[in-house]
This record gives sequence, structure tokens and C-alpha cells, in this order.
Amino acid sequence: MGRRILNEALRKMVNADRRGKATALLQPISGVMVSFLNIMKHRGYIKNFEVIDPKELGKLMWSFLGWGYVVVTTPSGVLDHEEAIKQNVGGQVLGYFH
Repeated sequence: MGRRILNEALRKMVNADRRGKATALLQPISGVMVSFLNIMKHRGYIKNFEVIDPKELGKLMWSFLGWGYVVVTTPSGVLDHEEAIKQNVGGQVLGYFH
């Protein structure tokens, strides 16, 4: 469920970028999606994101900034590839942004 929601959110982000929009409303949201976006924010790919309605399915607003990371799910949680290498942990690829 979380990965399907993440996949739909990333598709909406790519489509918004292709249309020249720097922001978009994403819904529904999941914990995996919020973790993924936190990594994107930490690495400077998105400027910011805000959870608008955390109840039920929730809504989230984000805005673009930079690029270039693979995000993996590991025993240590959801990490980008650089942090996974530092911690010497492997995992399954959730997605990437560039």
C-alpha cells in the first residue's frame, strides 16, 4: 500500500515538473512517502513540503529544488544511497530522483 501511494505521488511530481509547475498537491499520503520526501528535502531536491491534512488519507504540498539520489528501504529505515553506504547497510530500492 505504501509503495503504491509513493509511486502515484512520484508520478504526479514528474508530471507537474513536465508541465513546468514547481508545486503540486499530493494525496493520499503514507509514512513511506513522507520518509522519501524527507530524504529529498535533506538532499536539496525539494525546497519544502507540508502535510496539510494528516487525518484519514491526508494531503501534502511540495515544491522542487535540486536532484540525484536513490532511496532504499533498509533495516535502519528509509535512507538515500549515500547514507546507506555510510552505514554499510543494503536494502531494496524504493525509487530515485534526479
